[in-house]
Amino acid sequence: MKTALITGASSGIGRELALVFAEKNYRPVLVARRKSMLELVAEDIKTNFDIEPIVIALDLSKPDSAEKLMAQIKKENLYIDVLVNNAGFGDNGVFHEGDIGKIESMMNLNMLTLTKLCRFIAPQMAENGFGHILNIASTAALQPIPYFAAYAATKAYVLQFSEAIAYELKHLGVYVTAVCPGPTQSEFQERAGMSDSTKLFDKAPLSFMVAEFAFEAMMKRKTIAIYGSNNRFLAFMQRFAPRKLIISVAAKMMKN
Repeated sequence: MKTALITGASSGIGRELALVFAEKNYRPVLVARRKSMLELVAEDIKTNFDIEPIVIALDLSKPDSAEKLMAQIKKENLYIDVLVNNAGFGDNGVFHEGDIGKIESMMNLNMLTLTKLCRFIAPQMAENGFGHILNIASTAALQPIPYFAAYAATKAYVLQFSEAIAYELKHLGVYVTAVCPGPTQSEFQERAGMSDSTKLFDKAPLSFMVAEFAFEAMMKRKTIAIYGSNNRFLAFMQRFAPRKLIISVAAKMMKN
């Protein structure tokens, strides 16, 4: 049985990804801060798929968390066939008024830990000539977004980083996919300070829909996969619109 390491697996897209991978007969390694939430996900997997997941409670927003996670993986004697970097959070608001501690934690989680895990796990995949890395980016990666400035920048990093290493690793049998969902119904908006943003999230897709899309994109070995026909259309149209207009529209949407 192949093993999939899934970060941010306690809720939202991460939880649904864990269930999708279990359904496809992967053994999930569930990683997130909240052990009690992870144990609920693990119980669902055991009940529905008769698979015993591994639960690792760890705050991946800490600078040394990737090293601690790898030490735990080594202790469990695990080989990771699929790395899913899903953990991440946003921070909505005027940048110069933001909590610098929260911004730093977001950058650590969204970029640093993701990068380290790719660096630590990819060599073993390359040596064995097989592996998948699935990085959850965002449609926020496709343009600068005022009032969501640092978050959008972290996701732009994830997207470009994923594209670059996909090129480097492909000939070694390791495939990298960056998935860009738009607003999705999950805990994301609450942690990002966007609980009142009903226009963005009320009609947003459910987490399981994005998770299934992400798994299929990974299996098709796509490098970039944007969820939703509207999001794909908007991403295409941005090529022809003035940069200032794109930023202005994004600013109005986020401010409202």
